[in-house]
Amino acid sequence: MAEAGDWTEHFARFRSAAPERVNLAAHSHHDWPDVSLAAQEAAWTDAARLAGDKWDIVFGEIIPAVQAGIARHLNLPDPSTIAFAPNTHEFLRRLLSCLPTSRPPRVLTTSAEFHTARRQLARLAEEGLIQLEEVAAEPFATLPERLHAAIATGGHDLIYLSQVLFNSGAALADLAALAKAVPSPETLLAIDGYHGYLALPTDLSAIADRAFYIAGGYKYAMAGEGSCFMHCPPGYGPRPRDTGWFAAFGALTAPPGSSVGYSGDGGRFLGATFDPTGLYRMRAVLYWLAKHRLDATIIHGHAIALMRQFLSGLDGLDLADLGRANIITPLDDAAAHGNFLAFRTPQAGALEAALAKLNIATDHRGDVLRFGFGLALNQADIAAALERMAGLRL
Repeated sequence: MAEAGDWTEHFARFRSAAPERVNLAAHSHHDWPDVSLAAQEAAWTDAARLAGDKWDIVFGEIIPAVQAGIARHLNLPDPSTIAFAPNTHEFLRRLLSCLPTSRPPRVLTTSAEFHTARRQLARLAEEGLIQLEEVAAEPFATLPERLHAAIATGGHDLIYLSQVLFNSGAALADLAALAKAVPSPETLLAIDGYHGYLALPTDLSAIADRAFYIAGGYKYAMAGEGSCFMHCPPGYGPRPRDTGWFAAFGALTAPPGSSVGYSGDGGRFLGATFDPTGLYRMRAVLYWLAKHRLDATIIHGHAIALMRQFLSGLDGLDLADLGRANIITPLDDAAAHGNFLAFRTPQAGALEAALAKLNIATDHRGDVLRFGFGLALNQADIAAALERMAGLRL
């Protein structure tokens, strides 16, 4: 019988496919629960049975169910504000396509955004197409205060910030305070919540009418690739220039001088034809979470408990580069910490490779080695990983 707080039996397919693996990369490649397999097969069966008519199921049943599930977890008042895309880069492009063209738009962000945003924004800045302002992420203790001050200066066309910084685990706990600091109602505010959604308890009700929120299924939502979403606050970015034909569904009458109409809900940010299989999986995972009364509070608490077990075990191993002094964001305030641990070390790449030889999955970004924790792990998995790491050699 599974121990209290142990959900690994629901991930039997992934675990049995690689029984020697301890997946400490939940922040990157989370295991999928078993219910997702039947959902994957259902997507194929619907396509075979209905051919092109499958889109009636996708838009009539799958998408509304996923919208409702996401809205419950984020406390959003209107599920129809949620749009879907295969990846978050599509949403970033569409947000950028809403910005003024009469001058280079001003974009404010941090120095620790994920590659999809950092690379795209840096490239546009190279060409002088945007004016990019980056707030240094470190020291993390003062980041909220420094961000607040930068936001309050005003004049920005887009503010793009991560809820949880991907290379440290540091979290911006008070999103409402940052939204309130934006002086102009014309500024687009976007929160990258990929490391926050279903990892940290997140209540967007206070900023649902002000902030975009972007996340997806690849990490703690446990639904895999191709299932990203964005909450789109009413009235902001009403007519993205980067637009696909799906955004015409339910379109309102186009304004004078234009032949292109958009809907007033999240559909205005849709693209074109996509593979809906990820949304089938996401619906199944959301139903599974609801059935077992699992939410971000429970998931975060479980991850924090495992992280503390892991750190306590590391203390006894005395491994170079994996001591508490190497942790970028100490695990002090659980509300301000994501569900992974990040260690700064010049040996990050070598350590990832050495751990892989021990069948321990991790990942690294530059000089940062990351260990992620989620529902697919239990205390025995952490103990097994620590036992293997006792013999870690580079």
